[in-house]
Amino acid sequence: MPLSDASGHARYARAVLETIDIETAPQPRASVIVLHGLGADGNDFVPVAQQLDLRVAGPVRFVFPHAPVMPVTINGGYRMRAWYDILGADLRQRQDEKGLRASLALVEELIAREKERGVAANRIVLAGFSQGCAMALLTGLRHKERLGGIIGMSGYLPLAETTDKERTDANRLTPIFLAHGTMDPVVPVMAAHASHDALRALGYDVEWHEYPMPHSVCMEEIQDMNAWLLKVLA
Repeated sequence: MPLSDASGHARYARAVLETIDIETAPQPRASVIVLHGLGADGNDFVPVAQQLDLRVAGPVRFVFPHAPVMPVTINGGYRMRAWYDILGADLRQRQDEKGLRASLALVEELIAREKERGVAANRIVLAGFSQGCAMALLTGLRHKERLGGIIGMSGYLPLAETTDKERTDANRLTPIFLAHGTMDPVVPVMAAHASHDALRALGYDVEWHEYPMPHSVCMEEIQDMNAWLLKVLA
């Protein structure tokens, strides 16, 4: 189902992050916040959203924020859009906790804006790819109100050792969709398996999918995500 921009232009967050907002119909009562990966921006996942057909769920607003620009250590300090610094090839070691928590606050602002615009917390889905997946999991499990769901594509659970202590009771039953490529050279599928196992051990309802692809998104994944979104937004 093609999407139409409600205003004809990009809209901007009141606080910090610039966003692209697209509504499937006027007066949306559900929101999907999509967090892009390292070096990309909010435009990256607009074409993916255009492949989704959520008409049964009613009007939906897609929110595509642009991450801050910062130097990234693993890329020689080159400045690019990133949710946090990448300090080395092992993404679960030497994590940029300060950067992760700073971006958690930014994503919380996006959730707050959607609630101010009339969308209930349990009708908000946090989605993300790669670094965006990490941020969706980090924020969603710690948010103080029950969210509609969390989608993680080609990513991992950051600060896994603090999740049990910091997660909120409100989101213990939040459904999670995790998808990963078996040939991913950026975030190895074994890292995703470890994240999946950690979440299941904490009692989360995780729907797991893997596909024969690299660090990317495939049509089968989009179809599976579509079906899952229809369930959680029904």
